[in-house]
Amino acid sequence: MNVIKRSGEEVVFDSSKIENAVRKANAATDPSNRVEDDFILEITNRVVEKCNSLNRAVSVEEIQDMVENELMSSQIFQVARNYITYRYERALVRKANTTDKQILSLIGRSNEEAKQENSNKNPTVNSTQRDYMAGEVSKDITRRFLLPADIYEAHDKGIIHFHDSDYFAQPMYNCCLVNLEDMLQNGTVISETMIEKPHSFATACNIATQIIAQVASNQYGGQTVTLSHLAPFVDISRQKYRKQVAEEFESTGIETDAEKINAVAEKRLREEIKRGIQTIQYQIITLMTTNGQAPFVTIYMYLDEVDEGQIRDDLALCIEEMLKQRMQGVKNEKGVWITPAFPKLIYVLDEDNVEEGSKYYDLTKLAAECTAKRMVPDYISAKLMRELKGDVYGCMGCRSFLTPDRFTDTGTFGNPAHALNYKEGQHKYYGRFNQGVVTLNLVDIACSSEGDMDKFWEIMNERLDLCHRALQIRHNRLKGTPSDVAPILWQNGAIARLEKGEVIDPLLYNGYSTISLGYAGLAECVYRMLGESHTSEEGRKFGLEVMQAMNDACLKWKKEENIDYSVYGTPIESTTYKFAKCLQERFGVIPHVTDKNYITNSYHVHVTEEIDAFDKLSKESKFQQLSPGGAISYVEVPNMQNNIPAVLELMKHIYNTILYAELNTKSDYCQVCGYDGEIEIKEDDNKKLIWQCPNCGNTDQNKMNVARRTCGYIGTQYWNQGRTQEIKERVLHL
Repeated sequence: MNVIKRSGEEVVFDSSKIENAVRKANAATDPSNRVEDDFILEITNRVVEKCNSLNRAVSVEEIQDMVENELMSSQIFQVARNYITYRYERALVRKANTTDKQILSLIGRSNEEAKQENSNKNPTVNSTQRDYMAGEVSKDITRRFLLPADIYEAHDKGIIHFHDSDYFAQPMYNCCLVNLEDMLQNGTVISETMIEKPHSFATACNIATQIIAQVASNQYGGQTVTLSHLAPFVDISRQKYRKQVAEEFESTGIETDAEKINAVAEKRLREEIKRGIQTIQYQIITLMTTNGQAPFVTIYMYLDEVDEGQIRDDLALCIEEMLKQRMQGVKNEKGVWITPAFPKLIYVLDEDNVEEGSKYYDLTKLAAECTAKRMVPDYISAKLMRELKGDVYGCMGCRSFLTPDRFTDTGTFGNPAHALNYKEGQHKYYGRFNQGVVTLNLVDIACSSEGDMDKFWEIMNERLDLCHRALQIRHNRLKGTPSDVAPILWQNGAIARLEKGEVIDPLLYNGYSTISLGYAGLAECVYRMLGESHTSEEGRKFGLEVMQAMNDACLKWKKEENIDYSVYGTPIESTTYKFAKCLQERFGVIPHVTDKNYITNSYHVHVTEEIDAFDKLSKESKFQQLSPGGAISYVEVPNMQNNIPAVLELMKHIYNTILYAELNTKSDYCQVCGYDGEIEIKEDDNKKLIWQCPNCGNTDQNKMNVARRTCGYIGTQYWNQGRTQEIKERVLHL
């Protein structure tokens, strides 16, 4: 068993430290009230047993709480008082400086918490360490100056989660849909250099990757760009090649006609499309932004986003090449093709590609093959999205959705971003963004209410008010921000084209941007209140009532403040472990509720529950409808590369049933023995979960490539113990 120190460093559990601390408290006690050595050993053993029963690494704070409880329950009050006094004095000393030890442990590469905070960041490299070090300072400033005490205390106890406090000291938003069309068609500025409209598809792709890197360095969440913004440059290259080929034939005296010229030009065009898409893929994978990771970017692929005809066919060519290259993968340092984490791909299912015999069905089959091998693309149902949102558009990053555009419905607000590609009467999504997230721990509400339904709703309302105040703080942090802080975003077209010195405030209201009320642990919440899964009829009914209550609160806040609050199924990565630990500290181990080192993402069916893939998507679709700010459902499947018809059937079910969903499989490689299969999760001698090659027994994580979907996107580094347990316990749905 391991212990997590306050610095984040994880070390081997040493029971003698507990014994020594109690001995010191005992020695400071009046001799008439001291206890015998045997009793000190008994107290120590009780604490050790409790720590072992958790089956995970425990924090120093947890151990100290256990010692206090054991001393008090044994009625050794003077010893307990001395122990508590010593602990309090040490806490005061630590408060004098809350960042030094954290930063030193980062530099020394011993901070296990940082190593597992983000599964796509390598914490040993300088750029990531620099970002984490700055983050520690930002967290400290946020805690001491920027957040009210009750909100930070609620965050610290896992009652809520105030996301990305490591970036909160600066006025930065979360995620966005990049207005790539405006920047490419009308020019932009990158690092004080004018970039004019490109004259070829390949150049457009190259510029797009530079824009992606710049955007990633000026926000902290994900971004989405669409291939439809690159599609117009295909025909520009086509016409260029036709002219070149005609001139070449004429200069060499070769007799030809338009058909032959076009055939040669088309061949050259296909090569350029291949190079352009390759540029996007490899640039995104190899770029390192200022926050120490590759850009967290999603490529959106929706055929009907452009007009029918040549441009849609050209978009289909781009999508086809993107899928082919992603299916191939990228080579690791051993030269073996593996699954990369980014870019994430989203493919939209619609009437012209979902049924066999439809015009673009071959693209859909290719997408199915790519999903079976590389876990992407994920799928949006245009049919369901039109029904639920009245429009079809991409999500930001992995799952955050904008609210439907309400500017052009009345013409009242016009074009507050001053985008050069704005068209009156057409809805606008690109150039819009999310202000930030605060997540509500639904499991804590259920546990705090002790199963009493009246008490549950009373606490729910209190917690919603707490989240609302925290979200207002996020919103107010952005107010008054001058466009100069991030020219690529606010002045040069990615989000807006504001003047220097102009503040971004108009973009924070009237639905132009959103702000998210996140939630986690609906499955455990329902079980604590009803003793059954939310897949049952009664559980479903109560779960939907909880979801509706959050939506009602967001609607109320929106009407009062003209800010688009929205309910968001948070992709909790490291937070799933934090919430689980906090719940165990506060409520102990409750079967089916707090007995895991993780809690369930958003509304998902619990990972251990046996359920059919089609049934899972159907049941979860009802909850996804009440998560309009973003959510994604998944089904866990075995290797499907030899069963593409089954993948296609699932895709059709997604089209008819649920707005946004994905298929999870495995894609691993052992660099020691060359094993190309599923790397397994095992327990080591300290009960820590580790990854192990089933072929050669390799446990060196630096000598294996593991890719798993965790929170809507693929992770390729490693995860904390809570998330690793969740991955280990997933059951197959097909």
